[in-house]
Amino acid sequence: MKNSDSSETPGRRHFLKQLGRGVSSVAALSALSSLPAWSRGSSFSYDRARQSAEDIVSGSDDIAMTYRTNRHMQDRVSLLGYGMMRLPQRDGTVDQEMVNQEVDYALAHGVNYFDTAPSYGKSEEVTGIALSRHRRDTYYLATKASDIRRYGLADGQQMLHNSLDRLRTTYIDYYLLHAVGLGGMDKLRLRFLDNGLLDWLCEQRDKGVIRNLGFSYHGDVRVFDYLLAHNDKYHFNFVQIEMNYIDWRHASTQRNSWKHDADAEYLYAKCAKLGIHTVVMEPLLGGRLAKVDSQYAQMMKQIRPGDTPARWALRWVGSHPNVLVTLSGMTTMDVLRENVATFSPLVPCTAAETALLSRLADAMAGTPVVPCTACRYCMPCPFGVNIPGNFSVYNEAVNLHQLPLPETTASDYQERLQSFRRNYQAQLKPAEWATQCRDCEACLPKCPQQIRIPNQLARIREMLPETSA
Repeated sequence: MKNSDSSETPGRRHFLKQLGRGVSSVAALSALSSLPAWSRGSSFSYDRARQSAEDIVSGSDDIAMTYRTNRHMQDRVSLLGYGMMRLPQRDGTVDQEMVNQEVDYALAHGVNYFDTAPSYGKSEEVTGIALSRHRRDTYYLATKASDIRRYGLADGQQMLHNSLDRLRTTYIDYYLLHAVGLGGMDKLRLRFLDNGLLDWLCEQRDKGVIRNLGFSYHGDVRVFDYLLAHNDKYHFNFVQIEMNYIDWRHASTQRNSWKHDADAEYLYAKCAKLGIHTVVMEPLLGGRLAKVDSQYAQMMKQIRPGDTPARWALRWVGSHPNVLVTLSGMTTMDVLRENVATFSPLVPCTAAETALLSRLADAMAGTPVVPCTACRYCMPCPFGVNIPGNFSVYNEAVNLHQLPLPETTASDYQERLQSFRRNYQAQLKPAEWATQCRDCEACLPKCPQQIRIPNQLARIREMLPETSA
């Protein structure tokens, strides 16, 4: 799989013809001509940059997955990556058998990038079991140096060793400093700089224990800027950012609790300028972009009748040439099949489709939703509140125009209030309701989106029957 021939197949020629129809993609490719050299001592070549940014469709008769070439290591990586955070459950525990089946399906259909982390519960262990049943050179593993609240060098070293053991491997293909930006520069220094951990991770890359080193970014953009400003020292191979057609230009308005944040457009452009690959998380904004308002969905169907809103969102991300991988948490086989089909091969968004999504993003950004991505970092709640479940029900009601409630006493107010209550009670158990929140604030430091969770739960609580308290 590594260093594979990327010669142009008939399928690839057809795909590149489709790529040429997307004005925004062509413009982005052209912008690469100004990129500097991207790795140690290598000379810049526009042709090489363009080749690594273009899409390659597998030459196999039964696999049409779209791939992109890692310009640092020449890895041929599936544009669709498997996010292993939200795994299928059975009786409250991870269903290993179902994970095995989904991993088998993904590999059989060309998906070869699997992303996990120590902080994702048993994900590393479960992922290791599922993937170790296959040849190691048929997939790429990504995991992270998560925040374990212990910041000695030995603690960070042990985390990597534990990940290797749980993933049943001797090397990690893509290793990330996890969730940098949370806590600002002080936290970055504490976790990675002052203790020498980042320098040690660079040494592990030189030894081949880590093949590609990068970071995932949340929060304070000054941390993002600092790391890229020192890229001549660290030589990051990739950066993982939250990117979707709303966060492209509206991340700041969606996350107004941040004092120093940035839209995805800025993050992506800065990585592209430096020749650093972008890995995308939350392409569906925690599922929000898979269930859009009916009027928006109808506008999409008028152009592409067979595409769901989720496919629109994924195609938009994949249309950006500096994106190496688009991560999706595919918990069910149905979602896995749909996403594989979307990228087999990817049909990039045209200029008209990109313009439509830009207009829809402008309209959606004004909607008072909670910017929860259902990452579940805040869980478990000490008092049993299903925090992401509460926000999911609330956001769904906003997108369906049940909320916000009209500021009148008309019948429409009561009808919409009762409709919200019925949906809420149908989807959540009483023990999971917002009424159980005791404002302990244990969730606050865990949230990558910096959501004031108790405040948001209080808004939901106000709409519930008093007897539920």
